Amino acid sequence: MEMSTREMWTVLHGMGFGALFLLAFTGAMVALVRMSGPGSPGVPDHGDQTMLRVFLIGMAVLAWATVLSGTYIVYPWYRAAPPAGTIDLAEYPRYLLLSSATTSEWHHLGMEWKEHVAWISPIAMTMVAYLYAKYGRGLARHRGLRAAALAFLLAAFLSSAVAGAFGAFLNKYAPVRGGEAIQLMKGA
Repeated sequence: MEMSTREMWTVLHGMGFGALFLLAFTGAMVALVRMSGPGSPGVPDHGDQTMLRVFLIGMAVLAWATVLSGTYIVYPWYRAAPPAGTIDLAEYPRYLLLSSATTSEWHHLGMEWKEHVAWISPIAMTMVAYLYAKYGRGLARHRGLRAAALAFLLAAFLSSAVAGAFGAFLNKYAPVRGGEAIQLMKGA
């Protein structure tokens, strides 16, 4: 079993950084509501506050790692132009999608939209991490800030989910391939 270096980066970008961010979302939402909501069942101790602060900062780092690896590592391979006269477009995902009327909308709608909406996630998540780092459980006293933090957390999740879904569908139709082969396992 082997993968190319480009496939490995695509997996790291989507299933590594991106999927971990999406998995962490529920924990962050529950913790923020439970720890900073008015009338919360218990006052979190210093250790719980520190844990949530580190968790939210970690989520922001994952969001930035996802967007930056997608933008500056995977995306240039997606957009690479084939040399003149190239017939097999398998190594040129953008051009492969655009070569057929049945798949061109995956590029026009999916990739073009994904390129932009994905940037909402790290920006929103950084704002959430900053607000919690600054106010901690004091968010319960600042109703507007608490609502903003929860709204931005939801925006970070939705933008990541949309970008991740489009990424998965795009990779199905036009995967990023090429580069050196990496041997994962040897067969019998």
